[in-house]
Amino acid sequence: MKIIAHIETDMPAKFGVPRQSGLVKELRGRIVFEEPYRVKEAFKGLEGFSHLWILWQFSEVDREYDEEYWSPSVKPPRLGGKTKMGVFATRSPFRPNRIGLSSVKLEEIQYDKELGPVLLVSGVDMMDQTPVYDIKPYLAYVDAHPEAMDGFAARSRDYRLEVIFSEKWLSMIPEQKREGILGVLSADPRPAYHDDEERIYGVEYAGFDVRFRVAEHVLTVCEVEDLGGRRYNSHDS
Repeated sequence: MKIIAHIETDMPAKFGVPRQSGLVKELRGRIVFEEPYRVKEAFKGLEGFSHLWILWQFSEVDREYDEEYWSPSVKPPRLGGKTKMGVFATRSPFRPNRIGLSSVKLEEIQYDKELGPVLLVSGVDMMDQTPVYDIKPYLAYVDAHPEAMDGFAARSRDYRLEVIFSEKWLSMIPEQKREGILGVLSADPRPAYHDDEERIYGVEYAGFDVRFRVAEHVLTVCEVEDLGGRRYNSHDS
């Protein structure tokens, strides 16, 4: 399979990346295509669609695990990390083929003189520089199933934390990036089996390290460090 693009996001590490696409609608990405695919004709008609399917590679998992290894069962984090489920009943990255599937909103198509068509999307659940295999239009009349059952995943569908992010720390984050980090934090980046109220966690986001504690369903940001690595893309304004 050929890698046709990479997505640029504000999430440089796995920790904190939303567990599902659309979970944090404010989190944006920029899909930049490889040179052979920067052909305007290949995108004709795409502007008429509001959402896309993205097929992508669990690239970080490939680096950590032998490609020949796979397990028929996994432990979903939202079930506490102890309950086993069949791998094909989950969206775990630890699968025979390290392929991810995301449904994202197409915000805009930009045409760059050097990069060609660039797709601005929201609701992403991918790390920065995740390889993309393919994009396809989302068709509501066949892809949407309002009557569908969510299985065991329904237990965590509406799970959210209250977030306390004082102005002292929030003011360090560029205004156009604030909704994204608030969404990431409210979705609770921690593994479900972590329940240490004194432990400090850190999420890297848009060039900042955002550190927090969680106690009694309330997440409190206790420090923000500027890592000096912020990138401002054309959709940041």
